[in-house]
Amino acid sequence: MAKKVVRRPKRKIIVPKKDYFVENKMTPYFAEVATLQRFTTERGKIVPRSRSGLNSKNQRRVTLEIKYARHLALLPFVVRD
Repeated sequence: MAKKVVRRPKRKIIVPKKDYFVENKMTPYFAEVATLQRFTTERGKIVPRSRSGLNSKNQRRVTLEIKYARHLALLPFVVRD
């Protein structure tokens, strides 16, 4: 007799529909640490475009600016407990 596999429904992640930088008429900049922290998780990982709601141009720019801010020690590479 084969067991019946019960699958749970996937959780839906609420994604903002509008690009944060287009809406506020600004560009990502490494010195604006508070803005860049919006696009990192609590562990320090960069949030993907599917969850951040950014367009592709701004997502690439945010990624570069976060990496540059990490290099200058404005943002941590890893957040430890």
